[in-house]
This record gives sequence, C-alpha cells and structure tokens, in this order.
Amino acid sequence: MDAIELLTGQHRKLEALMKQWMDSNEAQRPSLFKRVGDELTVHVTSEEQIFYPAVKAKRTEDILLESLEEHLSLKRVLADLVEMDPSDPAFEPKFHVLKEQAEHHHKEEEENLFPKVKQLLEPAARNKLGEQMEALQQQLKREGDPREAVTQQTDEAAKLE
Repeated sequence: MDAIELLTGQHRKLEALMKQWMDSNEAQRPSLFKRVGDELTVHVTSEEQIFYPAVKAKRTEDILLESLEEHLSLKRVLADLVEMDPSDPAFEPKFHVLKEQAEHHHKEEEENLFPKVKQLLEPAARNKLGEQMEALQQQLKREGDPREAVTQQTDEAAKLE
C-alpha cells in the first residue's frame, strides 16, 4: 500500500476513534482509549522510524523537524493520559487536547508534507515504504499495549536520521 494512502487512512481512523471516545459513555471509554493510544503510538512510531527518514530531503527537512516536535507533544499528552485514572475530572479535557493536536498534525502533514513526498518518491517507493510501515505497526501490536511505551518517550523529540 502507498505510504501516503496508509498514513492518510490512519489519520481518518484515529480521528473517528477519538470522536467515538468523546461521544461514548463511561463504560466504553477505557477500551476505546486503549485503542486510540495503541493506534496513535504505532502510527507515530512508524512515521518516526521509517517514513520520515525515507523522505528526508532539503525540501522536507523543516516540515519533518516540526512534525517530530508535534509527535513529542502528542506523546506527552498521551503519556499523561496513560498514567491517569479515567475517572479523573482532568482526563476528558486532556483527551480533548490530544484530539485537537492530532487533528492539527494530520492537517499539516496532508497539506504540506505529503504533496512534497509525492514529488520526491515514485509510487513503487511509496508502496515499499507503506509495506515496511505496516509490518512495523503489526509487530508493535503483537508485542502488546504499544501506548505504554510512550511514557518513556517524552524527554525529547525523536531524532531525524
């Protein structure tokens, strides 16, 4: 699958899951939060480890560095949520912040980064990246509870290799 199509599809899935969490009742929220946290974590991890290094070029470096800082912000909010009790009155407002930050990040990537990547990489190269990203994401999910790893990734933004 084309990496850009994969990431864009995951953006929509994450946005829908976050909206579903906002619209859900207390009993549904814990399992929905785990899904949101896991999906967000595997998405961000595959971008940082595979997609961003592969598309690093003079025309994308500024966007990628900003994206990595946005990832750090998302990880910090997600890490706070992972460690909070869902009944805490601050949980829902913090989740709302996570949702807004994720939507902003998705928009930036789709409007600024992805068009440049389409110019830089042929479809076959984007398909290969997509396959690599999917494989990493599946591995992270098999290892279990990817969201838990975020609590150890909040000191600084990932490096752009």
